[in-house]
Amino acid sequence: MDAEQFLAPVPGGGVTGWTTGDGPPVLILHGGPGLSDYTAPLADELADGFRVLRYQQRGLAPSVVAGPFSVEQHVADAVAVLDAAGAGRAYVVGHSWGGHLAMHLAVRHPGRVLGLVIADPLGAVPDGGAAELGQNLADRIRPELAARALELDERAMAGEGTPEDALESLAIVWPGYFSSPDKAPPMPPLRLSVECYAGTFASVQEHFGQRTLERLLPALTMPTVFVLGADSPIPPRHGIASAALIPGARSVVEADCGHFPWIERPGSVRKALEQVLG
Repeated sequence: MDAEQFLAPVPGGGVTGWTTGDGPPVLILHGGPGLSDYTAPLADELADGFRVLRYQQRGLAPSVVAGPFSVEQHVADAVAVLDAAGAGRAYVVGHSWGGHLAMHLAVRHPGRVLGLVIADPLGAVPDGGAAELGQNLADRIRPELAARALELDERAMAGEGTPEDALESLAIVWPGYFSSPDKAPPMPPLRLSVECYAGTFASVQEHFGQRTLERLLPALTMPTVFVLGADSPIPPRHGIASAALIPGARSVVEADCGHFPWIERPGSVRKALEQVLG
């Protein structure tokens, strides 16, 4: 569907967003971090009946490419997007790192969040499933490819790799994100900021150490549904443990589904959103 572009002023420049459809406002937070936005197909799925907002997170053009790359700044950027789009309050759909970010947004600005749909996230309880994600992805590909991907990823996390290194690593492990790696769809054209990836994950680790989400999620009162893939490389128990921290939150585990529920189970994220509205 045709999308209308807008610009949200933020420290260092602006964050570019797009709005599609009409109805209750829904903000989509893409995963990564440091990854180009890949949620246009999800936005199209939700645009019939909702005003869907999505944006390129800080770190890559057409948004500001400079930091700071911290959880706090990413939360502030999300609020700036809501302001620029004229959405005082919105439902928030977050995927992967974006699901983790959605939880931080909700605990810091509960008055701006009408409800949450958290799709196969990095969990709230340390380490959110990050270690198992890496191991499970490695287990789903040939050992020599797994070793290459690990080498490239370690370079990126140390801030020493190039964007090309990081994208090569992602392309190697891409099939492992799906319930049937041999039937995985082609990886879409993606870009990656190594600086944003490394800096944001360092900030995430700091918050794990401070138990930020563990301490603050129990105070939330908005309706929340977690949509988890039974065969995701992030085992569903991490999402279930995160949901257990939020009073009244529900977890839906989709069978034969990996890390991208709207791709392998079309309609699952929209159904969760409708449940949150209901």
